Amino acid sequence: MQYNIQEIKTEIKEAKDYIISKCGIVPEIGVILGTGLGGLVKEIEIIAEIPYDTIPHFPVSTVESHKGNLIIGKLSGKIVIVMQGRFHYYEGYEMYRLTFPVRVMQSLGISKLMISNACGSVNPLFRKGDIMIIDDHINLLGDNPLIGINTNDFGPRFVDMSEPYSQKLIKLAEEVALENKITVKKGTFAAMSGPSLESRAEYRMLRVIGSDAIGMSTIPECIVARQIGVDVLGLSIITDECYPDSLKAVELEEIIEIANSTEPKMTLLFKKVIEKI
Repeated sequence: MQYNIQEIKTEIKEAKDYIISKCGIVPEIGVILGTGLGGLVKEIEIIAEIPYDTIPHFPVSTVESHKGNLIIGKLSGKIVIVMQGRFHYYEGYEMYRLTFPVRVMQSLGISKLMISNACGSVNPLFRKGDIMIIDDHINLLGDNPLIGINTNDFGPRFVDMSEPYSQKLIKLAEEVALENKITVKKGTFAAMSGPSLESRAEYRMLRVIGSDAIGMSTIPECIVARQIGVDVLGLSIITDECYPDSLKAVELEEIIEIANSTEPKMTLLFKKVIEKI
């Protein structure tokens, strides 16, 4: 789709102005919460809670486990803006639209973005309930959010991705995990469009090409964040084990249950990392 640059810039400004009218403060850190990971909101001293469907030009979550609220408040001494629920390519959104909130958050003032997701493991050393720090990614979505007409206001056309996830933030997350006795893995996250889960042959392929975990999100937001100069930390909860020779059918309820049971550790990691930033 060829979209109008000026229209998108106007939409970003209108969304930004609306959010400012509701909170009147400048956030420092953005957070995107994935499936079953909305509990961090309980830790925030909320200043404003804005439903997505009231924000001009914002997408709306269509997945039942994503509440669809933008939360602005104080967490660990910092002003944060938190997406309680995200958007996915499989929901039918154009790439530029599902990453629109990242551009809005950057226009509001964030310099760092923390992204969480629930995903499946293709690394036999990873188990359900493990937390994986994303060190790198493989984009198998079949699309890229930077395709289309570009403007310098959006950032460079050819974005360097030698460090998609900030090594400084990764080191900080590892230090926090060690200090709080939280076991973490580190690996490469791959994303496919979904919403169908992968076949046994696809899981084999993912392992062969170097993936440790597979999901349906995160990478578009990371790419756009890097284009606009925002550092990214990505954390995944392993909610299912995708080993071809012992593959079992998985239900959404089970994924959410595992995410919920691991959430306290993820929440603690987020809080302590934000505190140290």
